[in-house]
Amino acid sequence: MLNQREQSHIDALRRQVFALFSAEFQRLLAGMASFDTHSSSSENAAESDVDASTEQTRRSVLLGALATTACLGCSTQARAGEDPPGSDERPQKGDLLVFSEGDREGKLITAVDLPVGGPPVHAWPKDPTTSVVRSASRLNEILIIKLDPADLDEKTRARAVDGIIAYSAICSHAGCPVTAWVKSDVGDKEVFKCMCHNSEFDPRAGAQVVFGPAPRRLAALPLVLADGSLSVAGNFMGKVGGTQPG
Repeated sequence: MLNQREQSHIDALRRQVFALFSAEFQRLLAGMASFDTHSSSSENAAESDVDASTEQTRRSVLLGALATTACLGCSTQARAGEDPPGSDERPQKGDLLVFSEGDREGKLITAVDLPVGGPPVHAWPKDPTTSVVRSASRLNEILIIKLDPADLDEKTRARAVDGIIAYSAICSHAGCPVTAWVKSDVGDKEVFKCMCHNSEFDPRAGAQVVFGPAPRRLAALPLVLADGSLSVAGNFMGKVGGTQPG
């Protein structure tokens, strides 16, 4: 996974490559127009044929060089931005959980990082053996929240650990990110909310839909607590992602 400085460098390189391509292409077009004007006013057909052949060769060489430059820039970006193996795989049993945003991005999430009652923490799964963070797919982002176990329904409490529960951070409607923790439009409890189309999910009841167009609950992710750190206890329960176009 690239850090911010590396990504900025790649973006700058890409802009430079395409700026060069654009400038050279414009220069080529200007040269072609000048040549066409010269050819149309020439009184010597033989000389024009020779010039045309020379110009055609020049065009071919220049276009080839420009294409090569562009491809080199693209391939450089592809190599630099290549994700490590396993980074797009779904959470695996035993994966640790790390912050996916903020000044603690990439740091392990522990039970003490989660205040009772929310707000939720956004996380990525991390392979404990290879240290690969599975951030290459947005479908791997997770919402983790700690609630009073007494507020959880029976099924939710069974897969929680000390009131800590985890769900997919991707809305089941159009696949938008679920980003808000707000009071519900249909009750007095705080809920997860997708701000794209206003779907709301109650984490106390398996993240079932309580408002909005989402057709189903958020996928749940079972957890365990080991040495104070959170890890994945099994696969997602339910389908991850949306069913409708964005």
